[in-house]
Formats: sequence, C-alpha cells, structure tokens
Amino acid sequence: MKGKKLLLLIIVLVGGILVLGSYVWGFQSHPEAGDVLWGGVPESIQPYYTLGMVAGALGYFFYTYFLLFSLDESTARVGTRWGYGIFPWLYLIILIPSALWLPLSYLATDQAGTFWVWLVRFDLLLVALGSIGLLIALLNVNPKVPRLAHQLAVAGIILFSLQTVLLDAVIWGISFK
Repeated sequence: MKGKKLLLLIIVLVGGILVLGSYVWGFQSHPEAGDVLWGGVPESIQPYYTLGMVAGALGYFFYTYFLLFSLDESTARVGTRWGYGIFPWLYLIILIPSALWLPLSYLATDQAGTFWVWLVRFDLLLVALGSIGLLIALLNVNPKVPRLAHQLAVAGIILFSLQTVLLDAVIWGISFK
C-alpha cells in the first residue's frame, strides 16, 4: 500500500478510533447518554435507527474495503476531474464531524443555547454532505472492477447515506432541541 491509499488507511484508522473514542468517552462521562443520543427522536421510529446504524456500519465496511483493497489508486478516476486523492478528503469530511458529534451534543444540552443546537445540526450536515459526496464519487469512479466489489461498495454507501442524511441530519437534526 502506498501514497493516497496509505493516507486513506491512516485516516480510516485514526478517524475510526476518534469516533469510537468519542462514544466511549460519552458513555463513561455521561450516565444519561441514551437520552442525548436519541436527541428527541420519537420512540416509534427508534427501531429504524437501530436497523439503520447496523446497515450503515456494514455499508461503511463494504465501500471502505473496495477503496482500500480493490480500487487501483494509479488508474482510478472520478468523473473527468478527480483521481483517487478525492477519497481521503471525503473521509475527513465524514469522520471529523462524526467524532465531534457526541461531544457537541453534550455541550448543546449542557449550555442549552440555540447556537450549540445549530452547531450540532451543522456538524451532522457535514457528515451527510460527505456521504453524499462519497456516493457520487463511487457512482462515477472508473474502473468499476471488480464488479461485485464495486456493486457492494455502492450498496454500502447508499445504506450509509440513508443513515447519515435521512436519519441523522434530517430527522435527528429536527428532533434535537
């Protein structure tokens, strides 16, 4: 592994540790974590979140596998303008705000100010935009080989995008007060 692919691997590992670390910190430092995590989402749709989180996480592994182990960074093109180098940037747009979401949510509930609530919503919007960008990039990447790996990657980013756009940025963002 070399160049931009190695950079992406480092971003995935460090970003993943930061995201998971923020959850560990959140649960250890705030016993009421469940209330903050649901953010006011109605109980009737909470099971969809659980399903969406599992599907989105599984999807994350599919598209990350494709990018790290199937796509050739030297020949990969996204449309006519971008090369493989777009992928580390898209992961940063997804992983940095993802790691900040829980701490910002606690800050918003502790400070009880409109500014903080909107900052959390903006944070989720960044993740959603990053996942949409990654979806567009994966749909337009060439070569699309191996075919099955690419199809699983696209299916995975669709599941991840449904979670980050619809459930997180829209529904959770609206419900969070």
